[in-house]
Amino acid sequence: MTTATPSKTEKARPAKPAATLEQKFARLGMRSDMDFVLHLPMRYEDETEIVSMRDASLRGGSMVQIEGVITECDIQYRPRRQLVVTIADDTAQVVLRFLNFYGSQTKQMAVGARVRARGELRHGFFGAEMVHPGYKMVNQGAALPTALTPVYPAGEGVSQTVLRKAILQAMSKVNWQDTLSPALLSRLGLDGFEASVKLLHNPPAEVDQYSLMEHSHPAWERMKFDELLAQQLSLKRAQAARRNKGATALPVVGELSAAFLMNLPFALTQAQERVLAEIRADLKQDYPMQRLLQGDVGSGKTIVAALAAVQAIDSGFQAVLMAPTEILAEQHFRKLAQWLEPLGIKSAWLTGSLKKKEKELALSLIASGEAQLVIGTHALIQDTVQFAKLGLVVVDEQHRFGVGQRLTLRNKGVAGQVPHQLMMSATPIPRTLAMTYYADLEVSVIDELPPGRTPIVTRMVDQQRREEVIARVHAAALDGKQAYWVCPLIEESEALQLQTATDTYSMLAEALPDLRVGLVHGKLKPAEKQLVMDAFIRNEVQVLVATTVIEVGVDVPNASLMVIEHAERFGLSQLHQLRGRVGRGAAASVCLLLYQGPLGGTAKQRLMTMRETTDGFEIARKDLELRGPGEFLGARQSGEAMLRFANLETDQWLVDKARALAIELLQHDLPTVEAHLQRWLGQKEEFLRV
Repeated sequence: MTTATPSKTEKARPAKPAATLEQKFARLGMRSDMDFVLHLPMRYEDETEIVSMRDASLRGGSMVQIEGVITECDIQYRPRRQLVVTIADDTAQVVLRFLNFYGSQTKQMAVGARVRARGELRHGFFGAEMVHPGYKMVNQGAALPTALTPVYPAGEGVSQTVLRKAILQAMSKVNWQDTLSPALLSRLGLDGFEASVKLLHNPPAEVDQYSLMEHSHPAWERMKFDELLAQQLSLKRAQAARRNKGATALPVVGELSAAFLMNLPFALTQAQERVLAEIRADLKQDYPMQRLLQGDVGSGKTIVAALAAVQAIDSGFQAVLMAPTEILAEQHFRKLAQWLEPLGIKSAWLTGSLKKKEKELALSLIASGEAQLVIGTHALIQDTVQFAKLGLVVVDEQHRFGVGQRLTLRNKGVAGQVPHQLMMSATPIPRTLAMTYYADLEVSVIDELPPGRTPIVTRMVDQQRREEVIARVHAAALDGKQAYWVCPLIEESEALQLQTATDTYSMLAEALPDLRVGLVHGKLKPAEKQLVMDAFIRNEVQVLVATTVIEVGVDVPNASLMVIEHAERFGLSQLHQLRGRVGRGAAASVCLLLYQGPLGGTAKQRLMTMRETTDGFEIARKDLELRGPGEFLGARQSGEAMLRFANLETDQWLVDKARALAIELLQHDLPTVEAHLQRWLGQKEEFLRV
């Protein structure tokens, strides 16, 4: 019998060195003493009481602390390798079960030794047990803690004991001087920094445990305020720094702008007029505009962006519009070309799917400056794309793009000059979020829909009533209307048991033989996708089965019925975006949310919110409450940690205070600004500056 021998290269490969404790701490963001001090507990455990094993058994399912003598300690191998330790006190016995354990633990857990264990007591097959409890070996009569025990966020290979020791050491070395003066603290009604931090790491016995756990204690309020203040200071300082950069002023609102407005078949709304005035004023400055244009679905952001682009062209510069999907980019291209080409404005179109000759032609038009307006996808940020005189960058659905992608496009401006930047979002951003994560941007809001838009009626429908929904789609089509039927997945996924787009397409084509049913999804080639979309726009296709590729930008006024399959699987803002594809014409529009019961609590709240309101800002506020800020930020803050302590939903009053103080300090007290940023952000401030 022969055995395989390792090759020379395998023999020579050195073992990967184990990470040092310093490296493990660094992964947790802990490098300086102040980083350790500000590594605050995520929760607290109450180890001040020992419960008898009999009483603990009666409390079943709750966290308890017990103490007893080890009567048995065995390694068992069925159903898997595990350490099973039985402990007893005067009232009963409990099994401690460890599925992952070290050899040293088996020696430590010797029969006759005394152990104190804390965990959730459950009733298993062999009686009361704790699985993977926290524990420590103690002597009889060992004193109990008199206060809550902090539990810290920890990484692999960093125990709570090691963390507590490192934090204690750091606390003996840091400079505790408060960054805020006594007068400021008094005015703001805040506790001192040192007292707050020390209380959170070592809460005294008499502390209000509920306020500590709920992060409403004055010590937590101080930490949250300091964190929010650091973020506000950093973003507002970045905003001021941007104003010191050079940009080419685009001051001409000339003949092209006047002709464009005159040729529009409708008047701008008051909200569009107001927002346009804000953007035009920005474009006339010699520092770069950095404005976020937000408005609900269908509020007319594209027209405002087009008017900004025309101002850049009127002033002798190029404008570029980048969109996240080819369907949306092409829709923008067709709409803008239709508006602008009669004025003699030359447009170019650039996406990754263009054929080589088409791409080369587009690149030469862009480089020569002949193309005054350029529209496309991520393809615009490639090195081969060179602009002659780029003055304005418009980014649609900005949260879909990463920081790096937007910077690359911005860096294609005229040498030494930064182009003006307008970012658009159809996902309305709640005020709290705009004030914190977007504090470095000017924000314009279109808070009014164009006249003639009919409100959309939304209904929740159990999918067991699918036949009724199909009948409704059929009736709408016979009446000359069109319908979307949206599905969340393209291919079968047994795990999620979702109705797929391809299955639904086949089912509807069979159920509606007298109608034409189309199908679009992300895996179709762009040309195939566009053929189906064009047929839908011309009403040659009455029912369009689609995945979420139609989420943004698709505009077919005759489509007045939207069916969303497995609506409980979508997020609120995505449901709102999808619903916004209907209600674009004069016909009364309906959105049917097909769901599979029984609904979980969060899913039910989402669907009920959709049923109760069509206000995008109310929906965004609810989405922030349900899902937190990540959904809105997208890839914007690449590399930036979310707020660790402050909660944007419950701490709005602190956001307001921090914002006001940041403005005051930046104007009158720069030494305090520097001290506060150094304490809270250190080297991390660069992440906030994009």
